[in-house]
Formats: sequence, C-alpha cells, structure tokens
Amino acid sequence: MAARVRIPLGVPVTIASVGLTTGVVAEGKRSFWLHQAAEYVVGGALVATGLQSPEPLVPTVIGALIALNTACADGPLGAFRRVSRRLHRVLDWLVLAVAIAASAAPNLDEATRIVMIMIVIVFAVVVWRTDYSPKQPRSVPSNPSRADDLGRQAGRLAGRAAGRARDKWRQSR
Repeated sequence: MAARVRIPLGVPVTIASVGLTTGVVAEGKRSFWLHQAAEYVVGGALVATGLQSPEPLVPTVIGALIALNTACADGPLGAFRRVSRRLHRVLDWLVLAVAIAASAAPNLDEATRIVMIMIVIVFAVVVWRTDYSPKQPRSVPSNPSRADDLGRQAGRLAGRAAGRARDKWRQSR
C-alpha cells in the first residue's frame, strides 16, 4: 500500500524510479492542460447557448472563437499547436474583451444575455487563474539501460504467459 504524502504547491516532485520531474505550477494557478479543457467546455457552452437562442450569431461566434483559440495553442490539448503559450495568453485576454463586449450586443434576448454573461465570467476566471509558463523539458532517466532491461523482461513475461495460455487452450480441446 502506498504512503500518502502532502506536497505543497511550487515544489517539484521527482519520481526517482522513472527519472521524471513534473512541471512546477505557480501557487494558486492551474495547469495549462486544465485551462485548455475548460476553454473547450466554455466554447462549447457558448455555441450551445447560441444554437438555442432566437438570435444565435453572437454567442455561437464567440464560442467558436474561444474553441479555435484553444485549438491553436501549443498545449497538450491543442489541435494545431501554432500559437505559443505567451501569445495565447494575450489572445485569451483579447477574446475575453470581445466576449464581454459581445454580451452587451443590442440584439440579444435577455435570457441569452444572462447565460452568456455567466459563461463569460467562468471564462474570465479560467483565464485569470492559469499558469501560462512554457512546458518544462523532462529530464532523461539516469539509467536508461535499466528501463530497457525492465521493458524486455516485461515483454518476455507477457509472451510466456500468452504461450502458456495458448498451450493450455490447445490441451483442453
């Protein structure tokens, strides 16, 4: 049974047996992959809101803009990975300003406007509480041959188990 250990934010965690170091996230901030996932949800929610409103153009375009901005970022959930995290941060604030201004559009009905404002508030919190620092390179394991040997042993073990299962199946027929 594994022991539970509390690790404060801002402290790098090293997994000695594998040789990996997790990225350090600034205290009180969220990881960039979580930011991207939240942006996809927010963009989808705005598109869904737009598709259910009498005037669907404004919320649908803003939702699509948020999703496209997320898809172009170089994070782990990015589809195109053309925009650096630094530029994505600037674009996030720009898209947030456009979304706030679009919430005041005169042709929105009140229900759509209220839902859109609430979704934009969630988007603002997501943008404000994200750690946009670039991805930290992973450290190379100190003993890569050990990992290779372990992989070979696991492969042999799996192959032997499959062979034994096949032999038992053939004997039972």
